[in-house]
Amino acid sequence: MEALAKLRNCPMSARKMRLVVDNIRGKSVDEALNILKFTNKEAATWVEKLVLSAIANWAAKADSASPEDYRLFVKTAFVDGGSVLKRFRPAPHGRANRIRKRMNHVTLVVENKVKLEE
Repeated sequence: MEALAKLRNCPMSARKMRLVVDNIRGKSVDEALNILKFTNKEAATWVEKLVLSAIANWAAKADSASPEDYRLFVKTAFVDGGSVLKRFRPAPHGRANRIRKRMNHVTLVVENKVKLEE
């Protein structure tokens, strides 16, 4: 059984977030949380919360089953670019430079390796 968690409009560029998400794709949930805990990037804190949310979503779908018994792993994880806030900053000689404040959307799917009893 799969469980999905999404993080929308995270105020960080998708390129920076992908560096962290690529490290946990395909890993077990315990290993992914361990990697994220010791990753020294701001994106790691966002993704760590998202993994915990996906585990909770899986537990809610599986009713009384505990996630530890079913060896959950990160099946898919990807980052898409979101909206962009456009701002202007004054530049020399009366010009203006555009500042793009980028956002992203992260989608994470966890699945169990051990089959769930019906």
